[in-house]
Amino acid sequence: MTTLLVAFAAVLLLAVLLSSLAHRTVLSTAVVFLVAGFVLGDGVSGLLEVRAGDELVSGLAELALFAVLFTDGMRVGWAELRGAWRLPGRALGWGLPLTLGITALAAHYLVGLGWVESLLIGAILAPTDPVFAAALVGNDRVPPRLRQLLNVESGVNDGLALPFVVLFLAVAAGSDDLHLGELGTELLVGIVIGVAVPWAALMLERTRLFSASTQYEPLNAVAIGLLVLALGKATHGNLFLAAFAAGITVATFGERQRESFEHFGELVAEILKLAALLVFGALITPAMLGGIGWTGWAFAILALLVARPVAVWISFLRSGLSGREQAAVMWFGPKGFASVVYGLLVLESGILHAQDIFALVAVTIVLSILAHSSTDIVVARWFDDEHEVPAWYGRVRGRLARTVPAKEGDSAQARGTCRTPPA
Repeated sequence: MTTLLVAFAAVLLLAVLLSSLAHRTVLSTAVVFLVAGFVLGDGVSGLLEVRAGDELVSGLAELALFAVLFTDGMRVGWAELRGAWRLPGRALGWGLPLTLGITALAAHYLVGLGWVESLLIGAILAPTDPVFAAALVGNDRVPPRLRQLLNVESGVNDGLALPFVVLFLAVAAGSDDLHLGELGTELLVGIVIGVAVPWAALMLERTRLFSASTQYEPLNAVAIGLLVLALGKATHGNLFLAAFAAGITVATFGERQRESFEHFGELVAEILKLAALLVFGALITPAMLGGIGWTGWAFAILALLVARPVAVWISFLRSGLSGREQAAVMWFGPKGFASVVYGLLVLESGILHAQDIFALVAVTIVLSILAHSSTDIVVARWFDDEHEVPAWYGRVRGRLARTVPAKEGDSAQARGTCRTPPA
């Protein structure tokens, strides 16, 4: 524990010192943490002794994903979804299941995994993360509808993919342990807690008896999140759906609370994400990377170059997107933090093919981080000319400016600022 804390503090300091450089170049601080974990892990130097079954690993993964889904939910309140749903609806309604299915087909026929395990991998790798496309979604010269599409899609698909991950993981654990009624109850309880707790807290603050001071206002959402987490654990509700539902509820009914929590919440989520990336890197070993064979590497490449592009191409037929816009959406389906934690959950579950699934997921995520975080500036240069602003953009522009994330590891204060590519 002490060694891990020292390692994280040292790498965090290095990431902070390099954050300005990372903000201007293809360097990503996510890569810094990933590589640091790999070098410090058992497979290389052995300084970090991390095991998949360790309570620290499972606890960190759970807490980090809870925080990320909570803050993700706050980015996509119902107002934003109603105002700009046409294109994100295609990406989520068609693109997400198609990506899941194509990825599952590759895992089954190329790697030879069973259908349940293949579908589980598809669900894990279906979500996207905009932090590795920061120059694209944070550049004013990129069409507003494209930036809003990527921002809304990535903010919602983590939560939409979660029930599939939970279901396929339960099926993979064995029919004797599978109780669909209990699983459905767990998901439903999580959603109810995620909606009821923040709504009640926000309504309570609007009464004459209560009013949060400016100093304590950011802690309002923190208290709501902690209460949702505690009640979820006490009732065995699904913590992750509860977190996502709670974030959306706060964004919908508590605009002031949402804004006051944003800076502090982003910092907390960022620290937990980077810690999980360090642990994730430490679990990747040279033996694992070499053991997947050429079929495993081919699967990872197909998951990035075929699954997402084909799914997006089908989803956006006759959508009105230009060729450059559609190409950008097809390419920028980076596998981000949600996939990292879903992979950790599978590894910790101990199912029959947990190691194989984790290895395939790990290789795909590593390739995605390297590829997408180093090409966002290049693709952003495609959109140097001015574009017509859609009618809905005026209603959500302020929200987009506050919610577009910078590169992984950048400070929360930098989030929402435009990263203009060099001339």
